[in-house]
Amino acid sequence: MERRLIKDEIYNKLPLELQNLANNFEGRERDIVLISNLVVLSNCFPNISGVYHRDRVFPHLFALIIAPAASGKGVMGYSRILIEKIHQKIYTESLAKYKESFKKSRKDVNVEVEALQVKILPANISTSEMYSYLGSSSHGLIIIESEADTLSNMLKNDWSNYSDVLRKVFQHEPISISRKVDRVFEDISEPKLSVLISGTPHQLQPLVNSTENGLYSRFMIYNFDEISPLKNVFDSNARNVKEEFEKLGTLIFETYGKLSEINNLIEFSFSKAQQSKFLDLLSPIREDVITNHYEGFISSVHRHGLIMFRIAMILTIVRNLDGVEKNKELVCSDVDFDISYEIMTTLLRHSQYTYDTIDTGGLSIQDEELLDKMKLTFSRQELITAGQKMDIPKRTIDDKIAQWKGKRIIKKVNRNNFIKLSRR
Repeated sequence: MERRLIKDEIYNKLPLELQNLANNFEGRERDIVLISNLVVLSNCFPNISGVYHRDRVFPHLFALIIAPAASGKGVMGYSRILIEKIHQKIYTESLAKYKESFKKSRKDVNVEVEALQVKILPANISTSEMYSYLGSSSHGLIIIESEADTLSNMLKNDWSNYSDVLRKVFQHEPISISRKVDRVFEDISEPKLSVLISGTPHQLQPLVNSTENGLYSRFMIYNFDEISPLKNVFDSNARNVKEEFEKLGTLIFETYGKLSEINNLIEFSFSKAQQSKFLDLLSPIREDVITNHYEGFISSVHRHGLIMFRIAMILTIVRNLDGVEKNKELVCSDVDFDISYEIMTTLLRHSQYTYDTIDTGGLSIQDEELLDKMKLTFSRQELITAGQKMDIPKRTIDDKIAQWKGKRIIKKVNRNNFIKLSRR
């Protein structure tokens, strides 16, 4: 599958607030900014939820941006500005309460010390700390990490391997922890967490290789290998991007405050027609994966249905931002339904490519069939011709060549010729 860009027409249909931010960028950077903004905003709208597959779900999303150094993925950092004011308010007020209660507890042992609250959670924390912060949070947390090896290293350590927590909180499953030595007990019935991570393929290896335990399937994946061109850093026509994000960040801060004060949940939903269309659109994708790709990727297809639902929820909220807290229900528009579907299918292609790149020890059904058509030595053009007969685009063929070389299934003989290697 191709690691394609999000289509231009999708950007033209976005809610104006997201469109204005995206217009400051182009190409891969524009896609990264949109994906990052969606993840950050997924933690900015408390008390809005919908029912998906019989369960109540909130907008929270997970995303991995995978790219080499100097590729432009650093623009992800702008999205943090959208939630920074919310984080600072929660942390500042919580710190004051913590200090006051701590002071009183030194005089009276019966006084309980207030738990410290944050909105932006660092990745380099222990499992018990994560439980503690999730337990004290009113409306969820977000991890924003541009150095992915920080989180990857934490997943390797016994004391901080919170992979199980990440898998459960994606769908708000209850989590609990009890440690006698530390006198720690946390029981969280409906945890909420968003995760935004970027890094190089090597840094993200422990996360990407989590296909068997299901963590991988919970992430939106955006994977590319182009190096960013040299930019004119003195371009006088360039707008102050940070100010654009701060402007929307202030609006999001105000909306967060209003939504956090309402006593009821605002119900998001697809229309009946959209529900039918949703099933019609996802069924052939599922059948294609069953027929042509690794069976293990099915879980990613299923979870991308939920991801689409959450993206549609976020787009609907942003499009109705003015006075959104006054609504009892929000029904997705056909425009936002179509946008969320296009974004989801694009990211599913990136996820499929990344999944196929992982050394699973075998090939997909489609790959086996295609490679069987080749002689011991073959050319790129012969592979492209065979692929066209199977409705496989040229760019996808090039992706497959890169994957097969990485798995040592084929070896490059010269510029456009390859030889099959023996497989045991």
